[in-house]
Amino acid sequence: MIEKDLLELRIQSMGSSPLFYKEPVHLVKGEGIWLYDDSDNKYMDCYNNVPCVGHCHPHVIEALSKQAGQLNTHSRYLSKVVVDYSERLMSLHADPLSVLQMGCSGTEAIEIAIKMARLATGGKGIICSNATYHGNSHETIRMTIGPFEPDFKRVPFPEKFRPLKEGLAEKELCDLYLDEIKRAISEFSENNIPLAGMLFCSIFANEGLPEIPSGFMQKAAKLVRDAGGVVILDEVQAGFCRTGSWWGYEVNECVPDIVAMGKPMGSGYPLSGVGTSPEIAKIFHEKSYYFNTTASTPLQAAVGSAVLDVIEEEDLLGNVNSVGEYLKDKVKGFAKKYDMVGDVRGLGLFVAIECIEGQGNKNPNNKLAVEFVEKMKQKGFLISNAGQFRNVLKIRPPLVFEKDHADSLCEVLEETLEEVHN
Repeated sequence: MIEKDLLELRIQSMGSSPLFYKEPVHLVKGEGIWLYDDSDNKYMDCYNNVPCVGHCHPHVIEALSKQAGQLNTHSRYLSKVVVDYSERLMSLHADPLSVLQMGCSGTEAIEIAIKMARLATGGKGIICSNATYHGNSHETIRMTIGPFEPDFKRVPFPEKFRPLKEGLAEKELCDLYLDEIKRAISEFSENNIPLAGMLFCSIFANEGLPEIPSGFMQKAAKLVRDAGGVVILDEVQAGFCRTGSWWGYEVNECVPDIVAMGKPMGSGYPLSGVGTSPEIAKIFHEKSYYFNTTASTPLQAAVGSAVLDVIEEEDLLGNVNSVGEYLKDKVKGFAKKYDMVGDVRGLGLFVAIECIEGQGNKNPNNKLAVEFVEKMKQKGFLISNAGQFRNVLKIRPPLVFEKDHADSLCEVLEETLEEVHN
């Protein structure tokens, strides 16, 4: 079947659901960092954090198959597999995060987290970023496309590259962004909407992985807590060693009251989770009925535990730090060499390249970013674009990415920069 026929059949049977690339890729196989299409063309996956331990890792497949062949049922039965996994996962978090509620998707995790916050505080208002994405349910998508009022107030995300005001010292810039948190809290109060909390991605991944003013996250958290709210941090992209720490909140030194996890948790298997304190969990379960037929299952727990096995046994945290630093060192020179590259930044195995108009103008260049992603795909390298203006090249490979992979990627990145520069 040619791709055009498959695309037409997809539209007929599924509608116009989103696809990557002008000419979508028909993938049929994955292994490690590699993906293969139906013509056996090979692509280096430099984007997908979902299969965080690599595509089709044998240990994960074995655990899934073994548990599926033994028992898989919903959560209203006792299961030592589920309890053991919950304890193991939450032991990796900072105090007081110790209780896990499992789900199936990041969207579901965020929904649960918001509900937890509202029940724990008795509030309704949520402060979020003005360029965020936390899911696509009716409630979560409101933070991205609205309607924002009256329950959500968006504030400018903190960043150094394109700050609210140029020329400020770092502390002054931090205070300027904190003033936006104070403003949102005041506006909720003025409109008699009790504050429930603040919800950010712990590293502002969708916003373009910005460098943020030092101390911002801790100070913002204090403002929110002093006003009676709780802090929710989204670890769907940042978690499971992506940043060079187990959790993104460790990078910005701010332990949340509620943490949402997803995507890499099951390395491609539908698994997500919300972690919180015993006190908040108790209120949530006393005041809310929550049940999902396919969440908190033995199969989920077996897969999730296998993912943790691989991360620990293969020392992927160490790999993220060594290879991530190596990759960032290789690409950071692009900002000096090419005037359409405004900034290169990164955490662990997560690198962002900011495309700008250049020639002294750092306005975002979305057109270049889109063109660049397409050219990379044609050369067998899968990346994407993100950020407030969709002008940031997003490089986020599986955690098994190695230095020779980084060398190959950087060679083609530079080759493509030369093409678009001339």
